[in-house]
Amino acid sequence: MEKIIVDRLNFYYSAKLALVNISMNIHERQITALIGPSGCGKSTFLRCLNRMNDTIPGARAEGRVMLDGNDIYRRGTDVVELRKKVGMVFQRPNPFPQSIFDNVAFGPRVVGMNNKHEALTQLVEESLRGAALWDEVKDKLKEDAMSLSLGQQQRLCIARTIAVKPEVILMDEPCSALDPIATLEVEELMRSLKKDYCIVIVTHNMQQAARVSDWTGFFWLGQLIEYDITETIFTRPQQRLTEDYITGRAG
Repeated sequence: MEKIIVDRLNFYYSAKLALVNISMNIHERQITALIGPSGCGKSTFLRCLNRMNDTIPGARAEGRVMLDGNDIYRRGTDVVELRKKVGMVFQRPNPFPQSIFDNVAFGPRVVGMNNKHEALTQLVEESLRGAALWDEVKDKLKEDAMSLSLGQQQRLCIARTIAVKPEVILMDEPCSALDPIATLEVEELMRSLKKDYCIVIVTHNMQQAARVSDWTGFFWLGQLIEYDITETIFTRPQQRLTEDYITGRAG
């Protein structure tokens, strides 16, 4: 079942056309990986899915991005509500300089979800469990989040994202700053989270895309060259450029 339908999306940074006529269906409770060389439009596309590009002067989109049948670019869209539904995890862990508890509780407090202490405490525990971090931090929730390892910080940021009950999680190279062990922990977490969420991940690591994703889209110079089931992309690509990129002959 499609969670997001992208229909003929063009995206501009002022006069520069960064994405060209992108159409793809992103599926519910699946992991979609976006691969391609640096500067090909992967992260720009990812940020189009929750309108984070709106903050860039001169940026504009043409076409449609449908979330559960509603065009997120239609006039009057509540962007704050959209970003609650479509959460974002960034390339480098970015915990707030406050306690582990307060990091996870931040979003629910801001949107007024659960301000009673008991309910908030329960939500923080659920989110940390959902991010496979609870057992490691349950006895130090009042400690500074910056004291955690980078891998733990990234899982904390994932817990902070899922605390506001999103429907989609966007991840922009979430493992690029992590060591191999922490990377595998985050990958395992992604596989666990897809039972409840639609996940879209940008990655330069093609082995990671092959390991964790159900669908893969290959971007090149702002165009979506090929989009298919991950196994097909990596074993029987339809486009020569896709094959050349995967085998290292291009890019």
